Amino acid sequence: MSQPLTNQFAVVTGAANGIGRASALRLARDGADVAVIDLEADRLATLAEEIAALGRTALPIAIDCTDRTAIETTFAEITARFGRIDILFNNVGQSARERASEFWNSDPDVWEFVLRVSLRSAMLASRQVVPQMRERGAGRIINMSSESAFYGDTGLVDYSAAKMGVIGFTRALARELAPFRVNVNAVAPGAIGTRAHDRLPASVIDRIKQSTPMGFIGTPDDVAGVVAFLAGPDSRFVTGQSLLIDGGRWMI
Repeated sequence: MSQPLTNQFAVVTGAANGIGRASALRLARDGADVAVIDLEADRLATLAEEIAALGRTALPIAIDCTDRTAIETTFAEITARFGRIDILFNNVGQSARERASEFWNSDPDVWEFVLRVSLRSAMLASRQVVPQMRERGAGRIINMSSESAFYGDTGLVDYSAAKMGVIGFTRALARELAPFRVNVNAVAPGAIGTRAHDRLPASVIDRIKQSTPMGFIGTPDDVAGVVAFLAGPDSRFVTGQSLLIDGGRWMI
C-alpha cells in the first residue's frame, strides 16, 4: 500500500472523535506519525493504540486547545521530541449547540466561546508551527471550516462568522507562506455523520438528505480523504483553497 506521508510528523487537534479521529487514522495509514490532541484523554488513548497498531508512532495529549499556555508548551515539547512538525490539521471547534439562538436573542459570552474554540484555536496552533515551516521551506496546514461559512445557517451566526474567519485566515496565511513552499488550505464539510449529528431529530436529518444533491449524509472518512490529499505531495500546487465536502449542497 502506498504511504506518501512516510517520515512525516502530523498534529491533529480535536482528534478524539469524528472527523479528527478519522483523519488521524488516515494520516497514519498514509505513513505519518501523529500527535493527537483533545480534551478526552480516554478516547485519545484508544486512538493512540489504533495508530500504533498501524505501525506508526502515536502521541496522545489531553489539553484544552483554547488555552494559550498549554498550546505553546505542548507544541514546543512535540517539536523538541520529534524535531519538526510537517503537517498540522486544525480540526478542533464547535458551534454553540444547545446554547444556539437567533442573533437578536444571543448571548455575547456564547459568541466569545464559539470564536475562541472555532477560530482562535486554529490561529494559536498555527502560530506555533509557522516559524519552523517557514524556515524549513516545507509544511502543510489544514484548517477546519464549514459549509455554514457559505450557507449562513439561522441560529448559528457566531459559528458561521468563526468559520468564515477560518477561510479568511487560511487565504491570508497561504499568501504569506507560499514563497516558502508551505501550503495552507481549509476543508469545509457539510452534513457529516458525527456525534453532533446524532443529537439532531430524524426529521432534520431527512430534510438535510433531501437538500443534498447526492442524497446521503457523509462520513468522517469522506473528510479524512480530503485532509490526506491536502497533507500529501499531490497537493503541492494547491494553497489558499477551501474545499467543500457536502454532497453538492453548496457549490463554488
